[in-house]
Amino acid sequence: MWGKLKRGAVSLTICAGAMAGSALADDRRDPTMSPSAASRDHETIRQMNLDQLTYVQQRDARYAEEARGYAAVRRADDYRDARRRDNYAQQRDAYARDLQHYREERQRYDQEMAQWRQDRTDCAPSGDCGY
Repeated sequence: MWGKLKRGAVSLTICAGAMAGSALADDRRDPTMSPSAASRDHETIRQMNLDQLTYVQQRDARYAEEARGYAAVRRADDYRDARRRDNYAQQRDAYARDLQHYREERQRYDQEMAQWRQDRTDCAPSGDCGY
């Protein structure tokens, strides 16, 4: 356990030293930096900022184009959804008509079967049912 703790402490010390050194790397008030080095540092940072600005502008333009594409797809999806709703409503209405027709036909069939059964019962004694 102490070995792990020592290694962690050493790692932490190294990281802290590395961060302190990198923090001073572009310090304009660093007395050891010559004017030409400060100028080069300034130009390097300026160029990095310009590069980043170009990247962000291109990225934002790409995002805007993608957003326009998504909006177009969404409008198309909304149109398809509306058509699906219309189709569903038509199918639902057709189903309701078919169901009503089935119920009417079933009722007619049940009445005819009841009449047939009654006829069979009535004609049983004579054996001549008239069919």
